[in-house]
Amino acid sequence: MGVLNVTPDSFSDGGCWYGYERAVGHGLTLAQEGADVVDVGGESTRPGASPVDETEECRRILPVIEAVAASGIRVSVDTRKASVAKAAVKAGATLINDVSAALWPVAAEEGVGWVAMHMRGEPRTMQVDPHYDDVVTEVRDFLIERATRATAAGVSEVWIDPGIGFGKTQEHNLQLLRHLDRMVETGVPVLVGTSRKTFLGRLTAAADGGAEPPTPVDDRLEASLASAVWAMTRGAAMLRVHEVGPTIEAVRLAQDRVSA
Repeated sequence: MGVLNVTPDSFSDGGCWYGYERAVGHGLTLAQEGADVVDVGGESTRPGASPVDETEECRRILPVIEAVAASGIRVSVDTRKASVAKAAVKAGATLINDVSAALWPVAAEEGVGWVAMHMRGEPRTMQVDPHYDDVVTEVRDFLIERATRATAAGVSEVWIDPGIGFGKTQEHNLQLLRHLDRMVETGVPVLVGTSRKTFLGRLTAAADGGAEPPTPVDDRLEASLASAVWAMTRGAAMLRVHEVGPTIEAVRLAQDRVSA
């Protein structure tokens, strides 16, 4: 799953693809590099981000979705609003990537796939002292409950995403990656997104002998690749990434060596 943020303020690439021509061009590039799905989002969900109203979110993403989907590429819409999800499906999206884990009724009604992601709180507050007694069990149980509801409602394609970086500390993120097999064992396909995230910047800084600040976003490729390979070899069925080509090469190399 290639990330296509049509936003001015996303944590990693805010403003890079903000505009119809640049966004469509990048979506086509992601597909050419090997993305199975291009994930189009018009509202940043970075920590501390403010919400975007439905009209503006639709203005940003609908023409892009329509153009990318018209090229024969599978498109998902990254949104937490029912009205935006419905409009995106009409524009050509066939998968709803839902950070709120609440839009399964829309997926059932529209006959499309649905990703349930775990997030504690909402973007403006999610990183304010997140607490869990057992993060792996709590996240897994929440996601399975949502997946069960979606299946019962008639959604035929359901994914779960542990929500790395969404209402979690660095240790929570590492615990979820360390025990990813417990998500995979549920039988529901698992999507993992670690690409360029802040916890990787902190790990990279620590490996370089530093502490704070984290390494810059544009210096997290190696860490992103390492975490992607880890997730895929532990059973993740899809990776949400910014650098599609390098990730595919890294995963293929790891899979070839493991199976050799």
